Amino acid sequence: MLTSRRSFMLGCLSTALMAAHRALAQTADLTELSIAEASLLLRSRQLSVIDLTQAYLARIDRYDRRINSFITVTRELALTQASRYDEELDRGRWRGPLHGIPIALKDNIDTAGIRTTAASELLADRVAAEDAEVYRRLQLAGAVLLGKLNLHEFAYGGTSAISHFGAVHNPWQLDRIPGGSSGGSAAAVSARLCAAALGTDTLASIRQPAAYCGVTGLKATHGLASIRGIIPVAESLDHVGPLCRSVEDCALILQTLAGYDPLDPVSVVTTIPDYSSAVLETTAALRLGIPRGAFYEVLDPDVASAVDAALMLLTRLTTGRSDVSLPPTPSFVPLLAEGYAHHAQSLSEPDNHGRYDPVTLERLLAAGRIPTTDYIAARRELALCRNAISAVFDAVDLLITPTTPRLPERIANAENPANASGAELSVRNTAPFNLYGIPTISIPCGYSRSGLPIGLQISGPRFGELPVLAMAHAYQQATDWHRRSPALN
Repeated sequence: MLTSRRSFMLGCLSTALMAAHRALAQTADLTELSIAEASLLLRSRQLSVIDLTQAYLARIDRYDRRINSFITVTRELALTQASRYDEELDRGRWRGPLHGIPIALKDNIDTAGIRTTAASELLADRVAAEDAEVYRRLQLAGAVLLGKLNLHEFAYGGTSAISHFGAVHNPWQLDRIPGGSSGGSAAAVSARLCAAALGTDTLASIRQPAAYCGVTGLKATHGLASIRGIIPVAESLDHVGPLCRSVEDCALILQTLAGYDPLDPVSVVTTIPDYSSAVLETTAALRLGIPRGAFYEVLDPDVASAVDAALMLLTRLTTGRSDVSLPPTPSFVPLLAEGYAHHAQSLSEPDNHGRYDPVTLERLLAAGRIPTTDYIAARRELALCRNAISAVFDAVDLLITPTTPRLPERIANAENPANASGAELSVRNTAPFNLYGIPTISIPCGYSRSGLPIGLQISGPRFGELPVLAMAHAYQQATDWHRRSPALN
């Protein structure tokens, strides 16, 4: 049995290597390689880390002045890391699938010696003393850091049009928002300015930008990946996760991020499976749940059409679907008091108020006025709703919804304070899953008639990342939406 399994795995590796070699032969641009393809070519020394890193840096130089996804490009560090990782490969040391893979980080993730600004004037020159735990793990895995990515200031909005460093532009239509708050992360991956990026997600901030920019974005179970060293919005809801061009690549990144951190107050202890094994899993026995009602109301017609088509395909790939009802979620607003606590000292100095965007300042000050009793009640209701959602998965294995009900708006509209301070319909379909604390992924499922990407959201039970990844990967194997790139020339 052991010999058969070893032979099977060697056969899979050989097949994957041949596919990666074909991909290299067919492309004139190394940035078109997936992480999985590039990793095999790097390990077999058919590709150097330096060449791959320089290809991404050249693309940043060529295109990012229009997209504005990077706040800081760490060119010298990236080339130094690339040279070191090439030397390690020459000596036979391979750290794993991320060895030599060029990535970028949302600029609310601390990096020692490199500024972390949260896209705010207040922190424009801030340099953290220590790396965030997730960046420490990525370094150990051999990832190359290309730089720090633009975002909605302090991750306090869903447009990425509010930033001290200027608005981020959607690569598919430059006058449109990329979503937020991880807008720079999604835009950079979409435009192939990095092989993968990390984003953070409190209500929508990985999945909504993934949907708007036509990439894959994963928010795993709350506490599975450490948020220590990340500027918080509300630690009860905050997640960190990958944005990539494929589900397979997201699984490779998650493998490095996942794990208990005793210094992170929301980190959880659990057995970490081999997430990349999800791409080998069958989906035939999976039961799909469709939470009708609000999730499917007031949809843009193009979104509705794309999601309907995706549901038909998913039904053929599984045992079938049925309508389900989800438990109610409490208001997330009282939980934002956690974020205010992080800013309380800065806000106690009136001179600092002008260094926040007015809309961000308004939201933070409102969070500071939340009564303690409301916050305590919200934490209790949060625990109860997380208990209640588990019962839904007795009848189904996965939940399927549109990621967002509408298409990305124009930057000019999003920059208007009267609009920016209002409630954002775009988080309606994503925020409940932060409150439930369960894994959720957004994958491309089509394009509007005007050429804007549309996202499909797949959610699973607590620590149910494997079936979520398996279903999303099976869909991507049956479609080509995730393989499309914006025309930037």
